[in-house]
Amino acid sequence: MQNVVRSKVVFKDYNINQNLLLPPSLEELIAPNHPVRVVNQVVDNLNLDPILAKYEGGGCPAYHPRLMLKVLVYGYLTNQYSSRKIEQALQQNIHFMWLSGMSYPDHNTINRFRSDRLRGVLREVFSQVVLLLLDHGHITLKEAYLDGTKIEANANRYTFVWGRTIKYNRGRIRNQLKELWSYAEQVAKEELEHNEPVNFEEIDAEKVSHAIEQIDKVLSGKEVDKKVKQKLNYARRKWPEALDKYEDYERQLGKRNSLSRTDPDATFMRMKEDHMLNGQLKPGYNWQISTQNQYILGYTLHQTSTDTAALPGHMESLEENLGVVPDTLVADAGYGSEENYEYLENKGIDAYVKFNNFHKEQTKKWKENPHRIENLYYNEELDCYFCPMGQAMTFIGERTQKSKLGYKQFYRQYQAQNCKGCPMRGPCHKAKGNRVLDANTKLIRYKQDIREKLNSETGLKYRSQRPVDVEAVFGIIKYNHHFKRFLLRGLEKTEIEAGLISMAHNLRKMAN
Repeated sequence: MQNVVRSKVVFKDYNINQNLLLPPSLEELIAPNHPVRVVNQVVDNLNLDPILAKYEGGGCPAYHPRLMLKVLVYGYLTNQYSSRKIEQALQQNIHFMWLSGMSYPDHNTINRFRSDRLRGVLREVFSQVVLLLLDHGHITLKEAYLDGTKIEANANRYTFVWGRTIKYNRGRIRNQLKELWSYAEQVAKEELEHNEPVNFEEIDAEKVSHAIEQIDKVLSGKEVDKKVKQKLNYARRKWPEALDKYEDYERQLGKRNSLSRTDPDATFMRMKEDHMLNGQLKPGYNWQISTQNQYILGYTLHQTSTDTAALPGHMESLEENLGVVPDTLVADAGYGSEENYEYLENKGIDAYVKFNNFHKEQTKKWKENPHRIENLYYNEELDCYFCPMGQAMTFIGERTQKSKLGYKQFYRQYQAQNCKGCPMRGPCHKAKGNRVLDANTKLIRYKQDIREKLNSETGLKYRSQRPVDVEAVFGIIKYNHHFKRFLLRGLEKTEIEAGLISMAHNLRKMAN
């Protein structure tokens, strides 16, 4: 067997106790194109007067807001969203050390700056970053892609309050109070007639307490049913307190139908990240962003789960912060409504926004269905529709309808002359009498315009670009960088987090 000659193994020098003649510089340890340099350079060029105005003179010297903003933005850029983790990184990570100039603010200082100093002013600072991207040619603001996602709130999933439940409980108290009053009338009708009458339709804690006091007074010294006594004692102890609580909840709810007791600003919504596939509702916020070239142009948080209601508010925010609105808006069918089309038309924005049935209209089944209003022939001169059997459907009047958001829609009604014995009656309509057609002429016009735009060459380009542009941004933030749940509570504070993650995303992309 041949002998194998092994070479001598050589290791590099290793000595943790060696002394350096000169201390190492953190500047030399950071790559020239590292994202931390982009954060440093961009924040140095921002006007932080809105944040500086939050400081009051006197007291202990504070950390400079430029330092604090850099640290927070870089923390969100590197997936470190917790103030405690950022505090730890400031002592262990050379990038944070270099960015902070070897300053070590603790987690309380970091969190106070994020929650208090940035409240109400971060959006203005974020807009400066967007305008900087515009100046450098990264974006043009000629078109914007809009989409939304639901982010879970930092709230207990089982501390829900439902608007319908409050109404039900109020009604139950009202009915039981009526029963107690009726019983008191049976026992002491004459005495009760001298008291001030109670309006049971609108009740509050004061009215209920007063009514129970009156019932107590007239029943005093009389033989009263044991169950009535128990109910009266329970009502005295519980009902005023419960009604005060319901009133407080209703004030916090506003137009919403739910809230969380641990974060009253959060609304219960269905999340896509439902691993049990049972449609579980979780407290959250509807986060809307508009993008171009995968840069975030603007962000808004909404307490409603529907995207339709979010469009006007988001566009107003965009105009307020950037001073302009995009020439073109591209969005999916979640934003398609008559109200939104009218809003965009009034703003002079070219809308490439799908409506609900846009994709269904492309199918053979839809196109060959002769009974749909879209497929019926309309004679403009006679102002009438013709049914599949050739019968004229003449104008009979108008009606109005309010949407859930309070928008008023107008419908022109057309009715067939005689549907009796028609061989196509079954598939045509199932209502009694002759068929009545509701035609929303304004919405029909909007849909026809949108249909032509989306099927044009430009529309096809926008439709293919939209998922790549805006949906990819949410994918990057939620799955690549694991931001799926807010850390702070309340609408104002969660908006700060949305702003920080949006700014971090833009700077990360700029660095890349």
